[in-house]
Amino acid sequence: MMIRIGNFFFHYRNALFPLAYLPLFLNGPTLFPDYWIAITVGLIVALAGQGLRAVTIGLEYIIRGGRNRQVYAQKLVQGGIFAHCRNPLYVGNFLIILGVGIASNSRLFLAIGIPFFLFAYWAIIAAEENFLRGKFGDEFTAYCARVNRLVPNFAGLGTTLQGMEFNWRRLISAEYGSTYAWLAAIILLALKHLWSHGDYRLHHGIVWTLWSLLVLVTAAYGTARYLKKSGALKTA
Repeated sequence: MMIRIGNFFFHYRNALFPLAYLPLFLNGPTLFPDYWIAITVGLIVALAGQGLRAVTIGLEYIIRGGRNRQVYAQKLVQGGIFAHCRNPLYVGNFLIILGVGIASNSRLFLAIGIPFFLFAYWAIIAAEENFLRGKFGDEFTAYCARVNRLVPNFAGLGTTLQGMEFNWRRLISAEYGSTYAWLAAIILLALKHLWSHGDYRLHHGIVWTLWSLLVLVTAAYGTARYLKKSGALKTA
């Protein structure tokens, strides 16, 4: 049952997941009395998730898009961060989602969105593991016995990194869109907090800084997109 649900979420995640973000911008009970605490804590958590994703992708990438929106893997990736956690990208995703949720200062999102994403990712992982076990058999079983599913074990990380080359082009090509999405979301949430608390006009400097940051990250997104489309980020 969980495998079928995971395959469903994997196939339709691009349509379903954005709907789960809607409570971010709804007013409701708050987490912190000061929304700047929520923004700061949320940004730190999201940056931790992005950092994990960045290191994972820069060292050794695994294609998570599947084939024809179905779970698929050409090889069992076990190098880089995958030698220390079987699903570091999903752990990074969840930390980013949690960080944005905290930045929204919304108990509503944490009550609805976080459980939804926890269940969805757990189901997707179940579907992926079922596929990998069927395709790679004993090799995947041995990998599971050696490496944790979700909690990274960084013992021996130095040995793992020896001789590995960080691929910045691949990182930018793979991450520019999602990184822009969550950064822009946190900036917009900060502007929303200022507006809803009547502080928008009071703090002109902060408001202009936030809008300038939004323009800056949008320009960075556009630049990265152009570089990818032009082939400048292609790697051998």
